[in-house]
Amino acid sequence: MLFSTKKTAPGGGPPETGLPERLAGALRPGAAFSGEMIGVPLFSLLVLTALALLLSKTPVRTLFFFFAGPFRNLYSFGNMLNSAVPLILGALGVSVAMKAGSLNLGGEGQIYGGAFTATIAALSLEGAGPAGGLIALLAGAFFAAAAAALSGFCKARWNTSELITSFLLSNALVLIVNYLVNGPFLDPETSLQSTRKIAAAFRLPLILPPSNLSVALFAALAAAAAVQIFLAKTKRGYELRMTGANEIFARYGGINTKVNTVLAMFLSGAFYGLAGGLAVFGTYYGTVKEFSTGMGWNSLAVALVARFYPPAVIPAAVFFAWIMSGARLAMQNSDVTFEVASIAQSVIFFLATSVSLRGIFRRDRAGKRGGR
Repeated sequence: MLFSTKKTAPGGGPPETGLPERLAGALRPGAAFSGEMIGVPLFSLLVLTALALLLSKTPVRTLFFFFAGPFRNLYSFGNMLNSAVPLILGALGVSVAMKAGSLNLGGEGQIYGGAFTATIAALSLEGAGPAGGLIALLAGAFFAAAAAALSGFCKARWNTSELITSFLLSNALVLIVNYLVNGPFLDPETSLQSTRKIAAAFRLPLILPPSNLSVALFAALAAAAAVQIFLAKTKRGYELRMTGANEIFARYGGINTKVNTVLAMFLSGAFYGLAGGLAVFGTYYGTVKEFSTGMGWNSLAVALVARFYPPAVIPAAVFFAWIMSGARLAMQNSDVTFEVASIAQSVIFFLATSVSLRGIFRRDRAGKRGGR
């Protein structure tokens, strides 16, 4: 049972760990820049090039806009970096949970739910000044954190799989927010399926106009640095890492692994919620129906490529943003469809997952040989 949290070993031995714990133990921080993982994005670029040559009637033009399009001007470059912001924060959320041996698959709903909560809080606090904007942003992060912590609590209390509970709860959140956006909170003054726009005082300053890039980029970079310091330099971060690396050893060492499981999922959801809130405050200025579709899964792919190592999350997220922006520009200026980028993202996700699982199985085989 690969995805179970724990199972009894044959012969009544100590319980074996499930996929999240084995991933956390198999991936070392120093392996973040391994040749295998560097080869994943390079191979995906080769796939994109091959697709352009096969599917486009003007492959040179297609490849130019795909590779160089995002760097042609400040507008395209800024929008590319702006699309990397939620991926950085989401991948940090995945990484924090994974370091404690949990895998949060609820990113889609947590980003969407956090964005909606931040929007409604901001609309309710329009007269509160900058403090109101901060409170609204924290409200969105807390909502998503509570949703993820529920899955962590179920795992700690009843040993349920957080993969299943976080995924199911995420799907429910998406449906609920869709109803609220389309129903009670729909803005009647726009043709979009969206809530009302937040006050101008709450909108984040732009740093590369006329693009949508805002100071949210600095918040994402600061978050990556904070997570690395937290995991590497603090006692609680050490306990989270030990919980993920070897839960049995951590328990015998006096670490409360149940508390750390819930805390890691709480922090993971908070980063997802922060990604949604910053997308509202810096880009959309309201909750547009299903604006966050794909952000959660792309964040997971970014975290896999980065090997759950916070500093490596930044270049991995920028790479993903480059693929998405380049595909969008190639679609607008040539004869290819946006699905070409989806194929490349699928290749990255598949290869990154395969490399990670390969590390698990290699470690398991080495352990079995050592136990003979």
